[in-house]
Amino acid sequence: MDDYRHLTTKGYYDYRLIRKAIDHKDESAYAELLNRYRESVYFMVYKMTGNKDDAEDLVMEAFTRAFSKLHQYEPKYAFSTWLFRIATNVTIDFLRKKKNENTISLSSKQEGTDLELEGTISSNSPTPDLESVRKQKIQIIKNVIDKLKPKYRELIILFYYEELSHEEISKKLNLPIGTIKAQLFRARELMMQLLKNLDIK
Repeated sequence: MDDYRHLTTKGYYDYRLIRKAIDHKDESAYAELLNRYRESVYFMVYKMTGNKDDAEDLVMEAFTRAFSKLHQYEPKYAFSTWLFRIATNVTIDFLRKKKNENTISLSSKQEGTDLELEGTISSNSPTPDLESVRKQKIQIIKNVIDKLKPKYRELIILFYYEELSHEEISKKLNLPIGTIKAQLFRARELMMQLLKNLDIK
């Protein structure tokens, strides 16, 4: 049995929400966890990046990763501590990758030979081969979206393709904003898992 007796009142409340989310697939519990910590995570990430748009994206990535690993959370730590550690790691990874954003490193081995091709090309001028790979990955992502449940597929299309805001989607679907945000995180989580199974990077 999990030992949560040392948790503060706030920590215990979070733990109850986590159990509801895990044990009962309660999307309102995910939404409440998101609403409780979204602002504080945002300000922490914004301090690290200095960019509002990057911070918004990274907050979404941090919560997506946290929710996908929620079953790994142990109540010996406060949920907020665990969440902030994930958000910090996500941001550090992003900042490292950003340093190399102007180049794409290629390393491939030609099938049936010992020839290894390595090189670096500018990301601003893709070769026909890279363009073909890019189009192939876009098609794979579209296929993955098609595999989602209708409610998740609709949210992904509205948010990422039609670029509607959470508020606009809430009005369109007549659902609370908290539910929209929670379901979007679940949709992204499912997509990431499907892409991982396909070994798409």
